[in-house]
Amino acid sequence: MAVLRTVLTILFIIMSIVLSAIVLMQEGKTAGLGAISGAAESYWGKNKGRSMEGALVKITRWLTVAFIVVAIVLNLKRF
Repeated sequence: MAVLRTVLTILFIIMSIVLSAIVLMQEGKTAGLGAISGAAESYWGKNKGRSMEGALVKITRWLTVAFIVVAIVLNLKRF
């Protein structure tokens, strides 16, 4: 069991570094003046899920769920 705990700890550290990097790569959620003029309803606003920014959001969600699951598993006392 010590080997599994070591592997999960290394995975946990790698996931924390990758998650930090992905969050820093994302743009802010402030709309700025574009929301006033209606620029948010442009082609790019509607297809945001298919862009690189949309992919980063999806990766962040999945990686966060995996991070929390590994953190819970590492905190089990019987492990």
